[in-house]
Amino acid sequence: MDENAETIVLITPLLKRMWPAPGKENVTAAEIAAAISHIFTNSLTPVQTGALLTALHFTGLDRQPEVLSRCAQAMRNASSQIDKKVLREVISKRGRKEGSYRGGLCDIVGTGGDSHNTFNISTTSSIIASSLLLIAKHGNRASTSKSGSADLLRSIAPKAPILENVTPTSIAEVYSNTNYAFLFAPTFHPGMRYVAPIRKELGWRTIFNLLGPLSNPVDSTGQISASSSSISLVEARLIGVARKDLGGAFAQSLVLSGARKALVVCGDEELDELSCAGPTHCWMLREKPNPDFKGSPHEEDDDLTTSDEEAPPRNLVNIENFTLSPSDFGFPEHPLSTVGPGKEPSENAETLLRILRGEMGDDDPLMHFVLINTASLFVVSGICDGDSSSMGGGDDGKVITEKGPGGGRWKEGVRRARWAIKSGAALRELERFIEVTNAL
Repeated sequence: MDENAETIVLITPLLKRMWPAPGKENVTAAEIAAAISHIFTNSLTPVQTGALLTALHFTGLDRQPEVLSRCAQAMRNASSQIDKKVLREVISKRGRKEGSYRGGLCDIVGTGGDSHNTFNISTTSSIIASSLLLIAKHGNRASTSKSGSADLLRSIAPKAPILENVTPTSIAEVYSNTNYAFLFAPTFHPGMRYVAPIRKELGWRTIFNLLGPLSNPVDSTGQISASSSSISLVEARLIGVARKDLGGAFAQSLVLSGARKALVVCGDEELDELSCAGPTHCWMLREKPNPDFKGSPHEEDDDLTTSDEEAPPRNLVNIENFTLSPSDFGFPEHPLSTVGPGKEPSENAETLLRILRGEMGDDDPLMHFVLINTASLFVVSGICDGDSSSMGGGDDGKVITEKGPGGGRWKEGVRRARWAIKSGAALRELERFIEVTNAL
């Protein structure tokens, strides 16, 4: 065991109740989360950790919404803590409100493991979206593909960002200089090093493959009651899951954790992105006014927390199900073979720069793939809800008000994503991120 390990905790009684029929013994999500939390302090033996992950996997407990929500909170609690008051102050100054976007942080991430090994779509989309949104991209090295998000960014030439320089103490300074930050998982979740070799030896997907997208370390939400009004630093997120049967569980876990704006997606091919090849199954979290709210209906809902946690919240969050197709974005369908397989990180980095420099054709299948996913993050953030726009040079301000499935202005999202590339705004944000991480 590690010399910094706490006293070893025995979870044998819990393991006995979890296997083989956990329902009969009423194993709670809180108990499971407490056991998971011991992993981050190296307080379980490798055998116990392996047994816990195995039991969760084969009983299906790791796909239950409350288990996901509570374990994600345990993982965030164990992360390297950020001064969120300072960070909130920086966000409030830099974030630009537009439509129903409040200027908060946004993330786009996938669970991985879909076996399609496509190009780094979510990372590319996160950079493009940073032209208009504050992005907190949570990511890591590759585990099941050739090129993970961290591998891609490290391969940018001639000068790459130094990802390890984005830390809990420096992140506010990063956002003082750019809309983009990459939160490298090993830096913010040091306790994960204790479980890494065990996950590798087990050889199958564990709950940690699912917790990553739910455990952005700047997220301040926790397991809350329906009456709580706590507001997260992460305002909106787009999460891709590699199996359709996970979509509803992820959406429900986000509601339990207090998320207000989110879109969970799974391509019909079991793809953890919005698909360019056909339908994408969607679960959208949408806020609606709460008829029991007692405050003024005109009062600004800012990034504050009410003092009365038991008071009815201003809004309630519902989950809406629908499907999206490339045609909803104004595009034809493209087989996944035309946008993959993903290549080595250096090759993907060259492709990324071609896209950001406007060197890729407007109708290239990969360009459509990237635009679909970027547009969706714009829609979820609420920035497409306004009736006019003032993005900057090259923007005529003519909003596409057409609504598609789920009531989203998906084509307006594409218009904004194209502007971000053609105006050079996305490339400038990446260049600022590279400069500030090299200067830290």
